[in-house]
Amino acid sequence: MAARTKPPFRADHVGSFLRPRELLEAREKCQNGAISKAELRQAEDRAIRDVVRFQEDLGLQGITDGEYRRTYFHVDFLEQLDGVESSGGLTTSFHTKGGDINFAPPVLKVTGKVRHARPIQVADFSFLKSVTKQVPKVTIPSPTMLHFRGGRGAISAEAYPDLEAFYDDVGACYREELKMLGAAGATYVQLDDTNLAYLCDPKLREGARQRGDDPNELPHRYAKLINSAIADRPAGMTICVHLCRGNFKSAWVAEGGYEPVAEALLRELAVDGYFLEYDDARSGDFSPLRFLPKGKTVVLGLVSTKVGDLESKDQLKRRIDEAAKYVPLEQLALSPQCGFSSTVHGNQIALESQAAKLKLVVETAREVWGAN
Repeated sequence: MAARTKPPFRADHVGSFLRPRELLEAREKCQNGAISKAELRQAEDRAIRDVVRFQEDLGLQGITDGEYRRTYFHVDFLEQLDGVESSGGLTTSFHTKGGDINFAPPVLKVTGKVRHARPIQVADFSFLKSVTKQVPKVTIPSPTMLHFRGGRGAISAEAYPDLEAFYDDVGACYREELKMLGAAGATYVQLDDTNLAYLCDPKLREGARQRGDDPNELPHRYAKLINSAIADRPAGMTICVHLCRGNFKSAWVAEGGYEPVAEALLRELAVDGYFLEYDDARSGDFSPLRFLPKGKTVVLGLVSTKVGDLESKDQLKRRIDEAAKYVPLEQLALSPQCGFSSTVHGNQIALESQAAKLKLVVETAREVWGAN
């Protein structure tokens, strides 16, 4: 099978990597006032050069900065929009096989008109582009992240008496950011979305209903929002969406197969590809993939970033064969199911396991498709 010259690639990844100790120490020093923000950025630059080399040496074609400049995959980006503020955390119960852990990430609230007043990711992308010979990949949160967790109650009724105006403004902000990224040379952008995956979980669907939303309608409304956000993407820019059921210190929030959102996700979203978690039974079977149209790619997240145990090639190949019963093999690719460090805290996995799992993805992809 011919090699893919545009993303998503046969062997790909979601984006975040475990932070090196030196970077964590520099971040702590900056928070304590021991070093300046400029000195922290220099430390980030050094760490990003190293993680770029790490990815390239493995044979990956899509290269990220590991999200090394962020604390959270979503907050750091979204709070830079005018009208968006973050405040004290809302405690959420994350699950592990050994029991539950509580985590309270900052809560985002819309306190005024949402505006894109300045480029957000452009400088970070430009640095990444300057230090890789492969395709630099930008990961940013999905626009749905400004709505789902708080619903109507987290969006100022004074600024937005009509919620449709809120959706319009958020879409406009993303269109402006993508325009700027395109002008800087970006050709590969990934939207990270937990909310469509959360709407696969019966308990979280009920939570949305209690906030006043219809969980059956939300996937379609979110598809419309994302389509608005990417409507004017520059020519030649590939946009993918990654669905995540939660990722904090190897723990998760949601469970459930993709069936409740599959039609909106695969038929209505105007993206080029999907990074879908399929690392264990929490994600259900592959039957929802039957909705995938021709011309789109599903990147199967078969390799866990939550545990260090290494999957076998035979196991991965069997599961790819299972997925190929619903989607032609040429429309499939392989990746880990999530990032290794969606927050600065990182998953409970060793650096050596991170490398071994990515190597496994690359080698398996070459054996299945004949190329990355």
